[in-house]
Parts: sequence; C-alpha cells; structure tokens
Amino acid sequence: MKERVRIFRFGVIGTLNALIIALVVWLMTKWLSFEGDYLVANVTAYVIAQIHNFIWCKYWIFPNEKKKNSVWKQMAFFCTAFGVAYIAQFFFLVLLVEVFGVNEYLAQFLGLFIYGGVNFVVNKKITFQ
Repeated sequence: MKERVRIFRFGVIGTLNALIIALVVWLMTKWLSFEGDYLVANVTAYVIAQIHNFIWCKYWIFPNEKKKNSVWKQMAFFCTAFGVAYIAQFFFLVLLVEVFGVNEYLAQFLGLFIYGGVNFVVNKKITFQ
C-alpha cells in the first residue's frame, strides 16, 4: 500500500477518533458530573477511542498478510504505542492548560495532533511492521 493512502486512512480514522474523544469529553464534563475535571474525561475518552483505533489500524490502515506478530503481540505493542502517544499528548495538554492558560477544550483539540503524529509513527515502526 502506498504511504499516502495509509496516511489518508489514518487521517480518516483519526478524525473519527477525534470525534469520539470530543463527544466523550463533552458528555463527561457537561452531563456526567465531571465538570472541571478535564483530566479524568481526557483519560476515559482516549481509552474508548483506542479500542476503535486498534480494530481499524489492524485491518484497514496497516493490514499485514505476513502475520509476523500474533494478535496478542500486536495488542501489546499497540497499547505501548498508545501509552507513548498518550503521555506525550497528556503532558502537552497539562502544559497548555496549567502553564499557558489555554482553554481546556482548545488544548484537548491541539493535543490530538501530538497524539496522532506519535501514534502513527510508533504503530508503523513497531506494532504493524
């Protein structure tokens, strides 16, 4: 598969993940009594989006006929990639909100780009190679 097709597919799924994350953050902060606790909403939203993300990455973005790694190894590597990308995004989020005083929703949105870039690179190089 050409790299530009893979990046396009990743962008499509990333956009869906962004919508899932935004919806969960909004629901948790406005309707489920987590108002003001943007960090709990952020963690929950990213975990939910990751389940969605793994399935699409495995079968549509990074399909691999060779089956070098078992599904369990891929899940472990995927969780590691998630952890690395999430930590980068989380520190970026906290830095923007707590140090620079950026609006929590705008910081969540900007953090998606940090997360997406790190996640794509780590999954391409390690998880679905």
